[in-house]
Amino acid sequence: MNLVLGIDGGGTSCRAALATLAGDIIGRGKSGPANIMTDLAGARHNIVEAARLAFVDAGKDSAMISATDAVLGLAGTNVGGYKQQLEAVLPFRRSLVESDAVIALNGALGDRDGAIAIIGTGSIFMSRKGATMQTIGGWGFMLGDLGGGARIGRDLLQEVLLAHDDIRPGSALTRAVIARFGGDPREIVKFAATSKPADFGNFAPLVFDFAARGDSVGGRVLARAVGDIEEALDALKLEPDQILCLLGGLAALIAPQLSHRYRMMLRPPLQDALGGAVSMAARLFGSLKGGGDG
Repeated sequence: MNLVLGIDGGGTSCRAALATLAGDIIGRGKSGPANIMTDLAGARHNIVEAARLAFVDAGKDSAMISATDAVLGLAGTNVGGYKQQLEAVLPFRRSLVESDAVIALNGALGDRDGAIAIIGTGSIFMSRKGATMQTIGGWGFMLGDLGGGARIGRDLLQEVLLAHDDIRPGSALTRAVIARFGGDPREIVKFAATSKPADFGNFAPLVFDFAARGDSVGGRVLARAVGDIEEALDALKLEPDQILCLLGGLAALIAPQLSHRYRMMLRPPLQDALGGAVSMAARLFGSLKGGGDG
C-alpha cells in the first residue's frame, strides 16, 4: 500500500493528512502546537499524534507510521538547528522538513511561479520564479512579523498609552480599548509583560472594525500595517503579471486594503498549506525508487 503523509505544523495546531502517491487524501488528523523553536519535544509529540489520528481516520494501522514517508512544513525551521534536531527524532521512514511557508507556497501556487504573503498572527513572504525562491520575514514577534495581527495589536495598545499621556490624539478606538482594562493604563502594561503574540493578535480585529468606521487611530494603525506588508512585497520585485496569493487569518481583511497594483495580482490559492505538503510528498516520494511503500 503506497501512502505518504503531509504535515502542517504551526504555533496553534498541527494538521496531518494521509494520502496515496497520487495525492488523494484518505485520512486527516489534528493535534496541538508544533512550533519546533518554541517547544521541540512538544512539537514532536503533536506531529506524531496528528499523524496517528490521520491513520485512524483512514482506517489504517497507525503502526505503519514508521514505514511511511512524510513532508513536514513547520514553524521555527528557519532559526538555529531545530530542524536538524527534529529530523533526528522523527519516527517516519523518510522525512523532508521544510518551513511552513514552503508548503504554503506549493499549495497556493502549485507548479506556477508567483508569490505568497501569509498574514496571520505573524507574517512571512515568499516568491518563486523557476528554480529561484526568495523568503522575507518570518523572524517572530519581537523583531519581525510586521503587518501581522500581533504587531497590529501591539501597535494599538501603544497608541492607547500615547493617547492616555496626551502625546497623540485619542479616538473612540483608544477609549474602547482602555475601557477593557478598567481605564487603568497600568493594566495594559501588565498585560503586555505576560502576553504571547496570539494575545496581542486578539486586538487586531478591533483595528479593522474601527478603521472601517473612519476612526483616526484605527486608520493610522492599519495604514502602518499595510505599508509594512507592501514594503515586503516591493522587496520581492514582482512583475505585474505574476500571481500573488494572500494566506493566513487576516488575508481577507488585508486584501481590500492593498494598493491597486497588488490587488490586480491577487488570485485565490489552489490549495491550503496542508494540501501543499501532501502534493510535495506525493511528488517527491512517488518519484523515488520504492518510495512510500509503507
